[in-house]
Amino acid sequence: QVQLVESGGGLVQAGGSLGLSCAASGIMFKINAMGWYRQAPGKQRELVAAITSGGTKNYAASVKGRFTISRDNAKNTVYLQMNSLKPEDTAVYYCNHPVVPDRWGQGTQVTVSS
Repeated sequence: QVQLVESGGGLVQAGGSLGLSCAASGIMFKINAMGWYRQAPGKQRELVAAITSGGTKNYAASVKGRFTISRDNAKNTVYLQMNSLKPEDTAVYYCNHPVVPDRWGQGTQVTVSS
């Protein structure tokens, strides 16, 4: 059974940085692509970053140049480093497969104040 546990969220001022982590279990992590999603109040969940098993990365236009996704296969963990944060980055952030999501974790709240 897939379990995804996100952590690292918090409150930060605009222009600041945060680093998120997602520990995965119950999946063949090293052969799976992973992604970070976010859902802001009243909006649909959107994919903001993805990384393949081989390390190829893709980003949504809204975060490109500010966010960096990475992974540690030995730890079954995927990371999201977020720099130059903006108030519009405020959302609950989740990790999951970037194409065929499995069951969702609880997410981690990121709040960016102006």
